[in-house]
Amino acid sequence: MPSLKDLKNRIASVKSTRKITSAMKMVAGSKLRRAQENAEAARPYAARMERMLSSLAGDLTPSESSPRLLAGTGKEETILLVVMTSDRGLCGAFNGSIVREARRLIRQLEEEGKTVKLFCVGRKGRDLLRRDHADKIVQAVSEIGRKRLSYDDADKINAKILEMFDGGEFDVCHLVYNRFQSAMTQIVTVKQFLPFAVPALSDVDSASGKKAAEERAAFQAALEFEPDEKSILEALLPRALAVAVYGALLESAAGEQGARMTAMDNATRNAGDMINRLTLNYNRSRQAYITSELIEIISGAEAV
Repeated sequence: MPSLKDLKNRIASVKSTRKITSAMKMVAGSKLRRAQENAEAARPYAARMERMLSSLAGDLTPSESSPRLLAGTGKEETILLVVMTSDRGLCGAFNGSIVREARRLIRQLEEEGKTVKLFCVGRKGRDLLRRDHADKIVQAVSEIGRKRLSYDDADKINAKILEMFDGGEFDVCHLVYNRFQSAMTQIVTVKQFLPFAVPALSDVDSASGKKAAEERAAFQAALEFEPDEKSILEALLPRALAVAVYGALLESAAGEQGARMTAMDNATRNAGDMINRLTLNYNRSRQAYITSELIEIISGAEAV
């Protein structure tokens, strides 16, 4: 049984920990508000970009002259997974869920006889995947958006991926990241990045309930493209890919702060419960010690 001094020191230690977790919760909550606003503000732009690409690519027939970023290499032998995690921990299962999904994809793709390469964005994902897939990591970046996440950060990552694609280092690329839904919920998302998967126009506007034919007719009637659609696609696709990376980074940043706020809130509550239990044990031990002292004094007095 621990002594009174041990219990008192333990209570003081847990109280100090509770102060830290409470402060981290407030900091994460403050950052979450800003990160959530940025993620939600980027969604309409990304949706409009997808609508534009869907309309442009809808009239093109797949051929050898199609933009390479849209047509791909024609093979699916080498797959690049861009795994987006955080640089810091103390955010619950945020990083663990991403790494588990990445490992599942690696097993699935290797069973299909494909070669897998990893591009790690974030120190935690790199460190976790390095344990059993170090030979597959071809690129790794960290400290992205340490002060403030910007479009330039996404553009640098996009440039590295496009450089690898132009060099023939992979055939298909997927983004693996956490999509922000709420402070308590982040959805693990796997999104095809290259070749650029242009959604059907009906899928882009499914929320508004417009028919694909009506939307296409209205869109084509309102705009005239100069030069032709193919030339515009070749110029627009790299920017659209950078927007996709930027959107994924924003979603991941918001999810990280939400997960950290939730984790620190749970830690603060658990610390409070532990303090209550330790205080109860301390009071019981102290009472038992006082009772034992009184019994000894009374026994000694009676013996005299």
